[in-house]
Amino acid sequence: MSDHSDDQPATPVPTDQTPRATPIQRALREKQEAIAARPKPPRGGRFQREQAARVRSGAVRPWSSK
Repeated sequence: MSDHSDDQPATPVPTDQTPRATPIQRALREKQEAIAARPKPPRGGRFQREQAARVRSGAVRPWSSK
């Protein structure tokens, strides 16, 4: 009888983690995924025009700029 288990690895590597990722690299990847998952502000249209029409923060106190 021949055993076919020699051809395949004993335990497969989990797909959700890279095998050579350090804990810092994994934490950075998770942080970037969390940032990317946040809701984004609307783009274009009325919202963008309202944002562009705001008074700049320095325009309120013109004496403080040189």
